[in-house]
Amino acid sequence: MEQKTVDISILQMSSIIGNVEENIKKAKDLIENELNPETDILVLPEVWTCGWSCSNFIKTAQEINKSSVIEFLSQTAKKYNINIIGGSFIEQKGDKYFNTCPVFNREGKLVATYSKNHLYSYYGCDEGKYVSHGENPVMVKLDGVNYGLTICYDIRFPEIYRAYAKQGADVLVNCAAWGSKKPIPWEMMTKSRAIENQCYMVALTQCGYIENGEYNLGVSRIIDYKGEELSKITDIEGIVNAKINLNEMYDFRKKNPVLQDIKDKYEVKKL
Repeated sequence: MEQKTVDISILQMSSIIGNVEENIKKAKDLIENELNPETDILVLPEVWTCGWSCSNFIKTAQEINKSSVIEFLSQTAKKYNINIIGGSFIEQKGDKYFNTCPVFNREGKLVATYSKNHLYSYYGCDEGKYVSHGENPVMVKLDGVNYGLTICYDIRFPEIYRAYAKQGADVLVNCAAWGSKKPIPWEMMTKSRAIENQCYMVALTQCGYIENGEYNLGVSRIIDYKGEELSKITDIEGIVNAKINLNEMYDFRKKNPVLQDIKDKYEVKKL
C-alpha cells in the first residue's frame, strides 16, 4: 500500500501588540527563511496578527473581503504551493467581531473559516466582551486529509474533538495564544485530545512577551495518535515540521478500535 504522508509545518512567533502589518512582515520573514521546502501544510497561531490583547481586538479587525491578512496568506499559499491553516485574526462582520481561523488551499483559495466557539473571559481576560462566539465546529479536507479546527480555549472542551472524530477527522488542530502560567494543562489536554480520539494533533501557540507582565507559553507541538511528540519548538520564534503517516494511524485504529465502543448517550444515575 502506498504510504499516505503529510509534511506539517508549524510557525511560532511573538506578535507585536496591535500592529497587523508589522506582524505580517514578521510572519513573512519567518516563512521565507525557515519554511521546509517539502511542506504540505503550514499552521499559524491564534491572533498572530495582533497578539493576545483583547482591548486591541476591535481596532485591528478586518472584513474578510478587504483583509491584508487574507491577502497575505492567500499569496503565501500560492507562492509556496502549500495549504495554510492561518491561525486566527479578528474578523469584522457588520457590527459583530469574531476570532476567526481562515484556511487556504494550494491555489490560495479561501476554502473554509472557523470562528472560535469558546471565548476565554476569566483571570483578567475578557475576550467575550469584544468578540462573539462561533456557532459550529468546522472540519476541512485538504489534499484528502480531514482537519478539525479549534482555537485555544476550545481545548478544554473534549466534546468538540469527539465530534470531529465521529465525522472522520485525521488531524486535530488547535491554534493558540496560551499563557505561560498554564504549561501543564496545555501539555496534558493537547496530548489527551490526540490519544482519546486516535488522531494526530497539531497544537501551537505564540511565544514571548504580551503586555502587563504576561507572557505566552511558547511551546508548540505536533503529536501523534498515541500522544507522542513528533516535533516541538520551545520559547523561540521559528518553524518546525514533522511528517505524519496516516496509514500507520489507520492501522492502529483497526487493531485498537476503541472509538466504536462510544455510546450514543451516557445517562448518569444519581444515587
